[in-house]
Amino acid sequence: MARDIGIDLGTANVLIHVKGRGIVLNEPSVVAIDSNTGRVLAVGEEARRMVGRTPGNIVAIRPMKDGVIADFDVTETMLKHFIEKINVKGFFSKPRILICCPTNTTSVERKAIKEAAEKSGGKKIYLEEEPKVAAIGAGMDIFQPCGNMVVDIGGGTTDIAVLSMGDIVTASSIKMAGDKFDNEILNYIKRKYKLLIGERTAEDIKINVATVFPGARKEEIDIRGRDMVSGLPQTITVYSDEIEQALRESVSMIVQAAKSVLERTPPELSADIIDRGVILTGGGALLHGIDQLLAEELKVPVLIADNPMDCVAIGTGIMLDNMDKIPNKRWG
Repeated sequence: MARDIGIDLGTANVLIHVKGRGIVLNEPSVVAIDSNTGRVLAVGEEARRMVGRTPGNIVAIRPMKDGVIADFDVTETMLKHFIEKINVKGFFSKPRILICCPTNTTSVERKAIKEAAEKSGGKKIYLEEEPKVAAIGAGMDIFQPCGNMVVDIGGGTTDIAVLSMGDIVTASSIKMAGDKFDNEILNYIKRKYKLLIGERTAEDIKINVATVFPGARKEEIDIRGRDMVSGLPQTITVYSDEIEQALRESVSMIVQAAKSVLERTPPELSADIIDRGVILTGGGALLHGIDQLLAEELKVPVLIADNPMDCVAIGTGIMLDNMDKIPNKRWG
């Protein structure tokens, strides 16, 4: 028999949860392709190590952009590779797949995600909105008649939602998340130090020294890149305070989006959120100081989920265990 699987198809990472086995795969959403022959050379972690370090004929592609499929064929290849890797197909049956997408995806984008999952070997495909699954994975009981607020900061999108009675009451999805933070850091270093760095170095800075709450962190890191004036390799030291300035504008967009969701929330549910707080999920929840900043701006308690990176995948697992509650008509 084939097992049911849940997929968190993220811009930065793909996580797969197999019913009864837990999270069995967590790899970057990257595919390395030989542009001359079109042959796939590597997928996932192996391909990520090639980003920015390949000869001209090999390109490392990230097929997901801003939470949706940018390159259909490559996404399908990537999914197929991952599903084969975890070995869940039965002899005669295909697995049912539950897959997550941002809240504001269009019907065309949803259809593309469904088709990619079907072609990669799924029998029935069920789409669910990301913040809802993230909230379930973070341990919130969203099926009660009280308000829960979740802010899911991923690689391509930030999804903010207020949930009650098992569904989304108000939500917003903005294309401002982990990848954009990396870009802001990259551009800041380029402007200030006339130094070109790669995406991976920018991510290292974000993880090791960045903060978004003024004065909350005092770290420094030596980074290497190419000097734009001399063209030679160079090393500089970067400090937490300057990265806080570099990210200030981007992070304020997330704060504004959270405020607008709260402004549209019915008053009874707003009262619940003051009691229960806001839960942060997704890789972006690990950005230093984001919880302090949101708590100060929104005037409500903000908590980071236990395993923020895995919340959506854990949520798909919980939903797979309660499949009987999902109406049959919603399986595509």
